[in-house]
Amino acid sequence: MIPYSCGLGLRTEFMHDVYANDFKPSWFEITPENWMYMHAKHRKIFERIVSDFEIVAHGLSLSIGSNTPLDKKFLTDLKSFLDEYEIEYYSEHLSFCSLDNKQMYELLPLPMTENMVNYICDRVDVVQNILGRSIALENASYYYVPYAEMEETDFINEVIKRSGAKLLLDVNNVFVNSHNHKFDPKAFLDKIDYENIAYMHIAGHMEVSEELFIDTHGEKVKDAVWDLLEYVKEGGVDKPLLLERDNDVPDYASMMQEYKYMQKIYS
Repeated sequence: MIPYSCGLGLRTEFMHDVYANDFKPSWFEITPENWMYMHAKHRKIFERIVSDFEIVAHGLSLSIGSNTPLDKKFLTDLKSFLDEYEIEYYSEHLSFCSLDNKQMYELLPLPMTENMVNYICDRVDVVQNILGRSIALENASYYYVPYAEMEETDFINEVIKRSGAKLLLDVNNVFVNSHNHKFDPKAFLDKIDYENIAYMHIAGHMEVSEELFIDTHGEKVKDAVWDLLEYVKEGGVDKPLLLERDNDVPDYASMMQEYKYMQKIYS
């Protein structure tokens, strides 16, 4: 299982510095699409890291809510990659990123309806059968409120309960959505079924204006998000926790400083 401790998203910007630093995360999360066809110059250090650390794969292009059939070739290639490196855990986003077989390059919100719950559950079953693994789905950030017949928390809980998937709880996404759409993030979290959480994410965002925050993963984690994480922990959630940084990635020493702060809150 994922270590009940803190992890870090592995990025090429600092991967060659992992062994030059005495302080190391307990586990790494990788984006499989970035490594399935990796450049030869990264293969040696990648394979060393994978052999020395617990690894979780967190995908970007599954598009579980798309209106087109799942890409079976991609899933088969993904299974081969996960099997080759003995990566047991795979997570994705409760969203869609393609429409009519066209890649949108953005994680887009789903209509929160009973039909969509059933649709997602059927597709999760296909994914889990092909991969031979259970998966986790992440609550996504969004900037447009889709058509809804139910509350977002009910939609998430129903998908997770009925699909057999686990929840990847992104605390920053809850905070960003709560600001942009004017709801109480703590009340939102109080309605989430914590027992079904596999692990959690925390990340930074950009405050574009008083009205708009954007989930960029290119900033340090804001104090208000750390506070929300503390609220989750005080609520009894004892799950693995990962620090994400996807854009404007600093050097490894800087990442470790933020990691240590996360580790302090976690413990």
